[in-house]
This record gives sequence, structure tokens and C-alpha cells, in this order.
Amino acid sequence: MTNTFLTLAQAAQGGDPMKTIIMFGILFVVMWVVMIRPQQKRQKALKAKQSSLKVGDKVITIGGMHAAVNSIGDTTVSLRIADNTFVKYDRSAIATVVTNKDEKAAK
Repeated sequence: MTNTFLTLAQAAQGGDPMKTIIMFGILFVVMWVVMIRPQQKRQKALKAKQSSLKVGDKVITIGGMHAAVNSIGDTTVSLRIADNTFVKYDRSAIATVVTNKDEKAAK
């Protein structure tokens, strides 16, 4: 990685402008692979989890509240946080769907 920056600096000092363009292109591709693509994958997986919610699923909201899904609307979810205590959230506020593996690991 350091070698790439040295080559980029050398090309910028006075050399072939095509080398500079190629180096910036390579730098952009590396940044996309390292930073942008993984974030897009995480975002896509989260949207899939939010759209596949079922009644009874245990979830964690973005605020850290643990609850169970009581009912599901188009854009909202009713969560049961205690006996006869329900709150309504947007689907986008669901951060995690807790699975049995997660519960066993927490114990």
C-alpha cells in the first residue's frame, strides 16, 4: 500500500499524466473494495432481515431495547416489551433479529 502512494507521488511530480490517472483509478477501486462494498452488503442483509420479520421473532432495536414482535404493518412493527406492554416502531428501527444461537452465546 505504501508503494502505491510513493508511485502516486512520483507520478504527480512530473511524469506521464496517464500514470497519475491510472494510480487514482487503482486507489478508487481499492477504497471501494475495502470500504463501500462491505457496507452495502451489511445494509442489504439488514433490509432482508427487516422485511422477513415474523410474529414472535425476538429483536433488538437500534436503541438497544430487547423485545418480541407482536404484529407487523407495512412500515411499522408492534413490539411486546413486557406482559401487556406494547410499543410501535418503524421497521427500520430493528437492528438485529435474535436467533437461538445468539441467545445461547449470551448465556
